[in-house]
Amino acid sequence: MISVAGMSGNVALRLVDATETKEQEMMRDAPQNARAIAYFLENIETVETVDDLMADYELYSFVMKAHDLEDQIFGKAMMEKILKSNIEEEDALVNKLTDSRFTELYTTMGFGTDGIGNINTMLGNWKTRMVDKFIDTQYVNEKADENEALGIALDFRRKAADINTAYDILKDSDISQFVRTVLGLPDAVAALDIDRQAEFIAEKLDLESLKDPAEVEKLVTRYVAISDATSDLTANNAALQILSSGVGSGSFVPVTLDISAVTGFSGYKLR
Repeated sequence: MISVAGMSGNVALRLVDATETKEQEMMRDAPQNARAIAYFLENIETVETVDDLMADYELYSFVMKAHDLEDQIFGKAMMEKILKSNIEEEDALVNKLTDSRFTELYTTMGFGTDGIGNINTMLGNWKTRMVDKFIDTQYVNEKADENEALGIALDFRRKAADINTAYDILKDSDISQFVRTVLGLPDAVAALDIDRQAEFIAEKLDLESLKDPAEVEKLVTRYVAISDATSDLTANNAALQILSSGVGSGSFVPVTLDISAVTGFSGYKLR
């Protein structure tokens, strides 16, 4: 795997775009992943209920990792309750959770009411798509561990087409950060009432444009440019503080960041 640690977001993004396919192929062939994939493909069709899934730790772990829920694997009791929820009921546990990962897992697995009867694992290329998701999630997470801005940009690129409302953005912390950054909204906005946050986003961002890959790429490019600029600004301020630490004046040096000039999108409007 090619490391993107220490690279600017712009350089890291270009490198990833050139090497992603090859790197993901290498991840599939890695012995640990190859064994996990083979076991999943051979055994997932035996799962007909939530109890079946919970009884097979390897299958359960695989689908959890595929949905970026590795940090929740040991919470089996809660996961069982989520998967046995009836999503048609407003007060169902799956509907009370704000983290979109749980809803996606629930929908992808397709268990019926009370977790009896799996309808999705038998459909078309479901197994292939699950394996692809398993590898892609690992890939994005590894890049995010090395370069946070790149990881958030890759995450947005993958999820943008499924965003239909401002609330879809707000229920995902990384996507929320991405959108606040490209819209020039301060982080303090995150402390506002969620309905007010949704209003801000809806006013400033054409959500329909997220269905257009070209528009998504403009936003991704804008995000990494702003992230690089603010990172450089932080580094320069730190250096300035060190250089001025011996000066007794304690004078304040204002620094202004022109986002439009930095990103090269002076004529670009978020429709």
